[in-house]
Amino acid sequence: MTDDICHLDATDLAARIRRRELSSREVVQAHLDRIAQANGAVNAIVTLDPEGALTAAAAADERTAHGEPLGPLHGLPIAHKDTHLTRGMRTTHGSPLFADHIPDQDELLVQRIAAAGAIRIGKTNVPEFAAGSHTFNPLFGATRNPYALDRSAGGSSGGAAAALAAGMQPLADGSDMGGSLRNPASFCNVVGLRPTPGRVPSLPAANAWETLAVAGPMGRTVADTALLLSVMAGPDDRCPIALDEPGSAFRSPGAADLSGLRIAWAPDLGGRVPVDPEVLAVLEPQLKVFEQLGGRIEPACPDLDGADEAFRTLRAQEFDLGLGPLLDAHPGALKPSVVWNIEEGRRLSGGDIARAHAARTRLHLAATGFFDAYDVLLAPVSQVVPFPVELEYPTEIAGQRLHTYLDWMRSAYLVSVLGGPALSVPAGFTPEGLPVGLQIIARPRAELTVLRVGAAYEAATRHGRRRPDLPPTPLTTPLAG
Repeated sequence: MTDDICHLDATDLAARIRRRELSSREVVQAHLDRIAQANGAVNAIVTLDPEGALTAAAAADERTAHGEPLGPLHGLPIAHKDTHLTRGMRTTHGSPLFADHIPDQDELLVQRIAAAGAIRIGKTNVPEFAAGSHTFNPLFGATRNPYALDRSAGGSSGGAAAALAAGMQPLADGSDMGGSLRNPASFCNVVGLRPTPGRVPSLPAANAWETLAVAGPMGRTVADTALLLSVMAGPDDRCPIALDEPGSAFRSPGAADLSGLRIAWAPDLGGRVPVDPEVLAVLEPQLKVFEQLGGRIEPACPDLDGADEAFRTLRAQEFDLGLGPLLDAHPGALKPSVVWNIEEGRRLSGGDIARAHAARTRLHLAATGFFDAYDVLLAPVSQVVPFPVELEYPTEIAGQRLHTYLDWMRSAYLVSVLGGPALSVPAGFTPEGLPVGLQIIARPRAELTVLRVGAAYEAATRHGRRRPDLPPTPLTTPLAG
C-alpha cells in the first residue's frame, strides 16, 4: 500500500483525497513509512516531524469531512528545501553555524504552500549554503542518487530531487541560481522548472531586486510541477520584481500540439561548453521524438557572448552580500568554495558590476530576438552524467580541464542569464542506468510554453515513469529537529 500511494502522481493523489478515496492521514503515513524504508540509503530528508505531520493530516481530514473549501495541495505531504525558512522547524543551510537555527517565520513560498493545504513533514538536504550542484555538507553528509547510490543526486536542490525520485514526497520546492533546480532534476529523473525571475516572489530577501536566483517547483511529472508552480507563483506588492499574473494560470497547462513548432537545438550552446559524449548519446535520439510530433528542428543558439562573466560577477556579488558577514564573523567555518566565491565578490569594482548588468541587458534583448524566430531552445541540462558521490565536482569533461566548482554547471548557468523559464524533463538513461535530462528553454514569462512542450514530450516518451529500485535501508539516526 505504501509503494502504491507513494508512486501516484501528486495531481492524482490530490484528486483522490478530495474524493475521499484516500485520507490525508493515509497519504502522510505512507510517505513517512517510505522515508523510514529509503532515506537511510539516500539521505535526502534531514529533518522530520512525523507527529506534527500526522496531527496536521488529521486536521486536514476533518476539513474534508466537514465539506470545507480545500486548497489545490490539500493533504499532500512536502519537505521543504533546507535553505527555505520554516517557522518552528530548523533551517540549517547545511552549515554547522546554523545547526540549531529555528526560524520564527515561514518565508513566502512556504506560507503559500501551506495555505494551499500541503502538510509539512520536514526538510531536504542541500550543499553548504546551497553553493554548488552536488549535495553534501558537514552536518548531514551527502545525498545519494536513488538510481545509483554511488552517484551524486545533483544540487543544490539535491535532497528535494532525490526524495521525489525515491517516493518520499510527491512534490518538492527548490531554488535555482546556476542550475540548482535543473541539475538535480536531470540527475534524478524528475522534472524541475527554473521560472522567470519574479514569477515566484522571494521574501524575506537581502536583495529584493535580485533576478539571478529564483525559487521554483519540482515534480515527477510536468503536470505535478505545474500544480506546485500554480501555488508558488503570483504577485506580492512587497517584492518589487513580482509578476502580476496569478499562479492559477499554470494549474493545468496540458500538452501542446507540436505541429510546426520552431525548435532550436544547441547541444554545446554554440561551442561554449564541453559535453560528455554519454549525455549527447542519450539526448540526440530525442530530437526524432520532437520531429515525429511535428516540430521543425534547426541547429541554432542565442548570443551568449559575455554571459559567463556576467553570471560569475553577479553571483560573486550576491555571495559577498549574503555570506560575507558570516565569513568575517566565523573565519575558517565556511567551505573553501564558498570562501572563494565571497572573495571573488570582494574583488569586484562598481564598474565590474555595472558592466555585468549591461551585458545581461544586451543578452536579454538578443534572446528576445532569438525567440521571435524560435518557440523553444533545446539543450543539455547538465554537461555530465551523475558523477561519483565522493567527488566534490567534476574536474574534466570530454578531455577539457575544469578549474572551479562552477565550470561543469555552465550549460545551466549560461541559460540563467537569459532570464527566461527553463524546464528540465527526463530524457532517458545511459547504458549504466544513469538518468539524463533535457532542457527546454523559452522567452521570459513563457512558462506555459515550456510546460506544454514538456508535457507533450513526456507523454510521447514516458522516461519519467521509470522508478529507482532501492533496497530497504532502515534509518540509523534521528531526524527530529
